[in-house]
Amino acid sequence: MKVMIATQNKAKIEGATQAFAEYFKEFEIEGIGTSSDVPEQPVNEEIYKGAQNRVKNLREIAKEQGKEADYYMAVESGITNCLGEWTILSIAVIEDKEGFKSWGVSPGFPVPQKYVQEIIQTDLSKVMDNIFHQEELRAGKGGINLLTKGKITRIGQTKEAFIMALTQFINEEIWR
Repeated sequence: MKVMIATQNKAKIEGATQAFAEYFKEFEIEGIGTSSDVPEQPVNEEIYKGAQNRVKNLREIAKEQGKEADYYMAVESGITNCLGEWTILSIAVIEDKEGFKSWGVSPGFPVPQKYVQEIIQTDLSKVMDNIFHQEELRAGKGGINLLTKGKITRIGQTKEAFIMALTQFINEEIWR
């Protein structure tokens, strides 16, 4: 099975690989960087829109390159107050070769009010790098690994979002 993911971020690719490995024995994942066509720091509905746009752009790039896949997917992280409080979460979108689309949401974590504006104006990764005095946390285990004292990584958070997105594919007969 061929799977394409709209990123070259190793943590996101690993999270997707782990999610697919839960349900499929043989597959190959290829990462191709694409644009989300939303701001660098997505807010509220822009998170889902960014993931959708990445899948759409990935399909266009694949077509231009003469590539095909069984699944096309992307994940977008952002900040939302849709539940009344500011939260960071990721939304994964998976589309099969026929165009059927599913999505899933990662576990989210609260954002203290004192960081909300800075995150929206720059992006979470820059704020986390400053708070923890590190560089490029998002390329590895992520700031979530530090916030949870090593219990959850960016890879794990991404994996959970993709598992949630796979529910309609792995339960096709009852959940579609």
